[in-house]
Amino acid sequence: MSKRPNFLVIVADDLGFSDLGAFGGEIATPHLDALALEGLRLTDFHTAPTCSPTRSMLLTGTDHHIAGIGTMAEALTPELEGKPGYEGYLNDRVVALPELLREAGYQTLLSGKWHLGLKLEQAPHARGFERSFSLLPGAANHYGFEPPYDETTPRILKGTPALYVEDDRFIDELPADFYSSDAFGDKLIQYLKERDQNRPFFAYLPFSAPHWPLQAPKEVVDKYKGRYDAGPEALRLERLERLKQLGLIDADVKAHPVLAISKEWARLTDEEKARSARAMEVYAAMVERLDWNVGRVVEYLRQQGELDNTFVLFMSDNGAEGALLEAFPRFGPDLLSFLDQHYDNSLENIGRANSYIWYGPRWAQAATAPSRLYKAFTTEGGIRVPALVRYPALQRQGEISHSFSTVMDITPTILDLAGVRHPGRQWHGREVAEVRGKSWLGWLSGETEQAHDEKTVTGWELFGMRAIRQGDWKAVYLPAPVGPATWQLYDLAKDPGETQDLAKAEPERLDRLIEHYKQYVNETGVIDAPPPFLAR
Repeated sequence: MSKRPNFLVIVADDLGFSDLGAFGGEIATPHLDALALEGLRLTDFHTAPTCSPTRSMLLTGTDHHIAGIGTMAEALTPELEGKPGYEGYLNDRVVALPELLREAGYQTLLSGKWHLGLKLEQAPHARGFERSFSLLPGAANHYGFEPPYDETTPRILKGTPALYVEDDRFIDELPADFYSSDAFGDKLIQYLKERDQNRPFFAYLPFSAPHWPLQAPKEVVDKYKGRYDAGPEALRLERLERLKQLGLIDADVKAHPVLAISKEWARLTDEEKARSARAMEVYAAMVERLDWNVGRVVEYLRQQGELDNTFVLFMSDNGAEGALLEAFPRFGPDLLSFLDQHYDNSLENIGRANSYIWYGPRWAQAATAPSRLYKAFTTEGGIRVPALVRYPALQRQGEISHSFSTVMDITPTILDLAGVRHPGRQWHGREVAEVRGKSWLGWLSGETEQAHDEKTVTGWELFGMRAIRQGDWKAVYLPAPVGPATWQLYDLAKDPGETQDLAKAEPERLDRLIEHYKQYVNETGVIDAPPPFLAR
């Protein structure tokens, strides 16, 4: 048996920072909690503001504008179409982590959401995965329910001719008992059982839960009945207190005020409260079911004697999803009427296969607090996510780390642990991008105190949202109408909630950060374009 480590990378879709029990939540997540408490909890780990950009960074170690997901494929506008870095799929300017590991003798396995290309030649099997079962687009009904649709169907609800693919073929029909999280857990366990036992493995388990539509088995949803009847603000305060008790945030932290165009809890009717609370109950059940499937995979590895030789990393792909889909013009003016026609969103049916709901900005900000806003924003609520690492061979286990790190660090870290060198700028006769992330090996081994030093500069851009960070200082630009359309400055060491704009007090520091942002744009190929979510 090879002594090289195995790798298990687990990604949750739109999971909030405090959703897991080990990160301050009330949702039952015993399996992930155990991994977190045995391993290292990361409180300052950062991703891109949304899912496909993050996934491209995870699998390449470089910025998503370089890797082909300069914006989400679903949000490509005429200004961006055809531009380098905006292909809408993982392009040939990067070499993917599974391609390198497979060449080095690893068996590469994927079960879950891909979101890095919709064609077979862009699917996981074409980017280094020996075995793969994947959802190609960014979202789908978790039970495989698909209503009839035509040219009048809102874009957000239109699927692709085939949503799922296994290896190099599309799947025409899903089993009658299909549920996404269970299917992904089942398939990965199958691949692990069938694998070549003489080779180490890289297993990638990217769930599509708890991304909308919010759907979960009724027996799990029923466990949470009444749990959220006090509303999102009560949950937010509860979560904040628990985060402080666990040492995940400072006791004197100032949380950013909730920002939402939806009505406050106190102004809702009893029926509106009941429907909103039920949405959160279903969301919690989705998270619990995801955890249950993680537990099945971990238990299998434990029984096989492989768990302690497996580097396990868990993360969310971005902040909690707070969008009010009905408020976005590009999703179509008839979204709600279409749902009324083709789905049953009655209170008693919420969470079933033929329901289609989301939970909105107030519940999302209960999960991202004390951070500002949520998914799609370059504020901390959109890009700071829960993450953990369990690998007994490393020194930093059973600890909490407040050291800054990014999703781009994962590829160089795994390559380092596997003893595989990134090819640099050339691979198989073509030019490829070098990694922008940094290996954690020295940090996780206790040789250095931080993953990145104070000089490290990291940039973000998506949908016209911008940010640049060096050390604990961060500048943020949010375009109108979602922001002030001017650069703001924050000292995250003292103000992690981004509540006090220091732009006027520290103009020279802000200017330096803006210069760093300009350099980031030049290095990554960012194209300035109007926010696509405002386009009809």
